[in-house]
Amino acid sequence: MDPHPAAARPVTADRDEPAFVREAMLAEADAVRRAAERAAGDDAGRWAEAVGMLDGCTGHVVVCGMGKSGLVGAKIAATMSSLGLPAHFMHPSEALHGDLGRVRAGDVAVLLSYSGGTEELVNLAAILRTDGIRRVGISCNHGTHLARLTDVHLAIGDVVEACPLNLAPTASTTAMLAMGDALALAVSRRRNFAADDFRRRHPGGALGAGLRGVTEVIRFRVGESAATVPDRATVAEALRAAGGGRRAGALLVVDADGRLAGIFTDGDLRRHINESGADALGRPIREIMTARPATLAADALVRDAVQLVRERRLDEVPVVDADGRPIGIVDVQDLVAMKVIEAAG
Repeated sequence: MDPHPAAARPVTADRDEPAFVREAMLAEADAVRRAAERAAGDDAGRWAEAVGMLDGCTGHVVVCGMGKSGLVGAKIAATMSSLGLPAHFMHPSEALHGDLGRVRAGDVAVLLSYSGGTEELVNLAAILRTDGIRRVGISCNHGTHLARLTDVHLAIGDVVEACPLNLAPTASTTAMLAMGDALALAVSRRRNFAADDFRRRHPGGALGAGLRGVTEVIRFRVGESAATVPDRATVAEALRAAGGGRRAGALLVVDADGRLAGIFTDGDLRRHINESGADALGRPIREIMTARPATLAADALVRDAVQLVRERRLDEVPVVDADGRPIGIVDVQDLVAMKVIEAAG
């Protein structure tokens, strides 16, 4: 080995490179568009049958594919599982060497091959047919070997790959992925899969946190660590009512019926003292509070709180019940601690 290899030649973009990148992405988008038109047109009946077969699955969906199709299949299986349709990926070669034991009566196989002639997948499809396992196939057209071995077949259509050589699977795998996602979404729609169902399957990370209800996570609750004061109180009376110790950085101001009338923050207090001096504490709080503040409903999600904080640049957001009575306060620092929003730099 040469102990002094030549320095790597710098790679420079030519003037046509942005146009090439654009055309590559448009080629993939076009493949998806054509597949979508087939799904809503000539193949509409086949799609309805495939969705019905998956919706009626009493076991697991077993997704299989070789090479790039296998990578796509693993993602499709993950999407199905996240949307309430239990699924796993099985490699066709491994299936033929023992993993067929993972397939049980009641399962449905989704078999992926753009050419429809991949040997390992075709062999697997034939075995599954003999074993009485229902099969959905996805390949380029309805005349492939794979199509003839499935119960229902979905065609991607003729695709020109984004690769200049028309060799590397690019546009075809993108269309295949979109079709798999569409199948998963259509089944979840039939099953009335709701946001709460999705949350139960995604309890971790920012995605799961964003789907939690705000009432599950608020730290400052009325009657505990969040104070309410009547709108007729003076600033001094309101501060005494708030007490000391650990509390929110805002007071919730309520009218005679206990409904939220406004919010008075620590920042409001500092500004008021700077402006009014010695007379600041004697003024009625209703004159200097923020009236009709932005609020969150009791059934709002954490992601709703994140959106409101970002759009309005708020540090505290009151949470109210259906009658407009305050329940508590969402503090921006709680959202930062949950890692659903970044701390201000």
